[in-house]
Amino acid sequence: MIQQSASAASKAPIATSLPNVTPLSFYRWMIVSIAVLSNVLNFLDRQVLASVAPTLKTDFHISNTEYGLVISAFSLIYAMTTPFAGLFIDRVGLRLGIFAAVTLWSVSSAATAFVNGLKGLLFTRATLGFGEAAGLPFLSKANASYLPQSEWGLAQAAGSVTVTLGSILAPLLVAFMSPRYGWRSVFIVCGVFGLLWIALWYLTKYVPSGRPLQTTAETPPLRQVLSDRRLWWLAASYALVLTVLILWLNWTTIYLVREFHLTQTEANRYFTWIPPLFAPVGSLFNGWLTFRWIRKGRDGIAARTRLAVLCAPLFLATAAVPFLPSAGWSVIAVGLGMFAAQSVVSSLNILPIDLFGPGRAAFTMSILGCSYSLMQALVSPLIGLSVDHFGFAAVCWAATILPLLGTWTMRRAVA
Repeated sequence: MIQQSASAASKAPIATSLPNVTPLSFYRWMIVSIAVLSNVLNFLDRQVLASVAPTLKTDFHISNTEYGLVISAFSLIYAMTTPFAGLFIDRVGLRLGIFAAVTLWSVSSAATAFVNGLKGLLFTRATLGFGEAAGLPFLSKANASYLPQSEWGLAQAAGSVTVTLGSILAPLLVAFMSPRYGWRSVFIVCGVFGLLWIALWYLTKYVPSGRPLQTTAETPPLRQVLSDRRLWWLAASYALVLTVLILWLNWTTIYLVREFHLTQTEANRYFTWIPPLFAPVGSLFNGWLTFRWIRKGRDGIAARTRLAVLCAPLFLATAAVPFLPSAGWSVIAVGLGMFAAQSVVSSLNILPIDLFGPGRAAFTMSILGCSYSLMQALVSPLIGLSVDHFGFAAVCWAATILPLLGTWTMRRAVA
């Protein structure tokens, strides 16, 4: 455990008073909304692979374990890159940082359409991870830079909605395009979407009140942030809570095809897009309730922690998934797990800003993103191995216990 060398005063939450702020400012929310839209593309590009996985496995003759290695390739590069991406965005600013990132991940997504085997797939997914590593730090920085503290939870909820939209669009886009034009066409379309978003983001420079808000918070030294135990407790919590999303965002289509003998198109068209609908509800619930609590005078950290603990029992729904009799009941149980995960994660996404201030928003969020990606890189091959040899039951139990442990760890971080 890294020892904390900061003084007792440095442990207090960073004050972020913002003078002359108009709540829910139209122009500032316009910019944040465009920033949030980038996460639609970020998760769309990720989830397309999961939606075409059954066909891809057949075409490339790869096993579930090898498919897990492909997910790990993305996750490992993402984890290695995201702390530097966070520092890069904190240093060069939002506009230049995200321009470089979205360009890279859009080209990488489109390049997936031209691979012909496992090695090419590993390369393009690793490159995608390199570009997408800046996505969450960018969104966290935009949120902290343009909005007052009471509205951070609402912006995080909006981010969750668009993340979910990306997760919903992926199977629907594959269900529409793959039978008509082949699975490769979907990756090309995703790449084009990213380049169009870059043009839209460029136009925000002409939006009135387009400059970030000035805060009274000082930016803590990087060494002080890294030596603070709270950051590492939050990172551990983030990785543990998101194991349920690691499972279902990558394996739902395979689960439905394997357990209920559906075709890939049937699974994507009728079921795979449903569980992600539960995630933004959890995030919106978190954002709405914490907004009310903070406006009524409750401490922001206490409000976010209390909400997460309130939603944590819903993780138990994941353990029931292998025992449910139909695909419909299964996706509802999967959705409840996603609701709980996104509610807890919505608190975790804001706590680093509460603790360390907007000046380190991108970097501290990048540490959490790194922990998530390392967890995904570690468990994805294990999930594939377990599915190949034992089925989904053991995996579902693990994806129940670990998020519950993660919620306890979050409380430990801010105690």
